Amino acid sequence: MKILVLDKWGGDGGLDWALRAQDAGHQVKHHFTNEPRAQFYGKGLIERVDDWRRWALWADLVLLTDNTKWLAQVEPYRKHGIKIIGATQASAAWELDRNLAMSIFKKHKIDVPPYREFSDYDAAIAYVKREERPFVSKPCGDEPDKALSYVAKSPADLVYMLERWKRASKLKGKFLLQEKVGGIEMAVGGWFGPGGFNDGWCENWEEKKMMPGNLGVATGEMGTTVRYVKKSKLAEKVLKPLEDALAATGHVGYVDVNCIIGEDGTPWPLEFTMRPGWPTFNIQQVLHEGDPAEWLANLYDGRDAHNLAMDTIAVGCVLAIPDFPYSRLTGKEVVGIPIYGLTPKNLHNVHPCQVMQGEAPQDVNGKVVTMPCWTTAGDYVLVASGTGETVQQARRGAYRLLKEIKVPNSPMWRIDIAQRLKKELPELQAMGYATGMEY
Repeated sequence: MKILVLDKWGGDGGLDWALRAQDAGHQVKHHFTNEPRAQFYGKGLIERVDDWRRWALWADLVLLTDNTKWLAQVEPYRKHGIKIIGATQASAAWELDRNLAMSIFKKHKIDVPPYREFSDYDAAIAYVKREERPFVSKPCGDEPDKALSYVAKSPADLVYMLERWKRASKLKGKFLLQEKVGGIEMAVGGWFGPGGFNDGWCENWEEKKMMPGNLGVATGEMGTTVRYVKKSKLAEKVLKPLEDALAATGHVGYVDVNCIIGEDGTPWPLEFTMRPGWPTFNIQQVLHEGDPAEWLANLYDGRDAHNLAMDTIAVGCVLAIPDFPYSRLTGKEVVGIPIYGLTPKNLHNVHPCQVMQGEAPQDVNGKVVTMPCWTTAGDYVLVASGTGETVQQARRGAYRLLKEIKVPNSPMWRIDIAQRLKKELPELQAMGYATGMEY
């Protein structure tokens, strides 16, 4: 099969999947974002193409790794019969327009936390002062700065953040102030096509902050716990009711809803993800059996390849290097650093993100020889995964792999991915969620 990958975010997008498809014998061409930071992503590992339009009609399958770019441009190719896995303009709006997302949930009788939409800082500040309560602030639209999603601890600190963003001209579009709801964060997703959802719901628990204990800057995600199950109470409540509405958008690909499960068992949906999640999609690769690409072609055709490993738990951790996540601001050199410790035995659980082919000194039969090897191409280097029948087994596998990998530039990762489930799983299971899952 001839495959084209359109990758807005570069190495933290589709490189891992593209290399797996290439290893499976497919012809793969990869278009990365044209930003200077992406000039080394995948270099020497995958065929990079600058003008993706030259290859769109050549391809049998096109994978969109994001839902904010190329949607209008690929539509003619979709109508031409090219199998495009990714959001349409209509389905992407479910994620990008948070007000629309909340209205979709409400239309399908799914309760959401109360919220108000704002496009004016002063009005939002006045509202917080009047209500004298903290809220969750969330930007609407394509906003790469994850720090602009803010969970306030008090009315005062939210007013401060709103005033700060106003001075810096942040959040240029609309944003929501949403009621804070207590409970346990849990998400569920599924692979959707003309045949509906594939058999297998992806229950997942993500860790967004940079430091252990959920401290530090929001990075997008530093690690995730994932499993596929045939039956999911959360999916029945927040995904299944949306099946007809999803079909109307023409969406083919992954759909995910992140929720807070309240103490009374009510799932409060927070947001959609209408694309592969990062690093969720990386971690999912070890739970996708058989050919990594053929099943997506089947999804587009409305057929279920039944390739998802059910009930196996996978845990993935992001390995980054300084000055992550600020290297673009500090100018820290992040390219060409060797990645040691990769072997045929562990490579299946190594998910390259910002990686390239390079050269570096290596120990060979007692001598130091400069040889080709994987090197870094950015600061978000790779994801290490582990699998098992329990969360603990999967965690141990991921962290054992991280100890095997050596990067001579102060590599860093969170050491507590999935640990929160030790406390949270019994609470979730008492409410009927995450059943059969053992810590």
